[in-house]
Amino acid sequence: MPTISAIDVDRTVGQRIRALRESKGISQTTLATAIGVSFQQVQKYEKGKNRVSASRLQEIARALDVPVSVLFDEAEASGDMGEAFAFLGTTGAVDLLQAFAAIEDVGLRREVLALVRSAARIAADPVESTERG
Repeated sequence: MPTISAIDVDRTVGQRIRALRESKGISQTTLATAIGVSFQQVQKYEKGKNRVSASRLQEIARALDVPVSVLFDEAEASGDMGEAFAFLGTTGAVDLLQAFAAIEDVGLRREVLALVRSAARIAADPVESTERG
């Protein structure tokens, strides 16, 4: 089992805080107010620049309405959760998921998914896409 440094854990916790905060539509300022710190401090937590104390983790989890364990890297114990959090950390991923979830028509959802998959294939192999066009 590979050794994970404290810095990696801090970064993982920060990324999960950010992903959960954004998925719930909460601003850094709102979270900061809820846990009694400045929004700059929340930024530092999210970037992994400052470590989050155990008591602060508990406050953050309470403010985000999740168990504290969700903030840690438990990919092995929870299956695809680690991969899901990695995706949520991608810029725009939360916005895309929220917009996708707002589409009520199942057929339209399938079409949007096909469009996104096509765009991903083109981005992955731009040479092939220019040969077709």
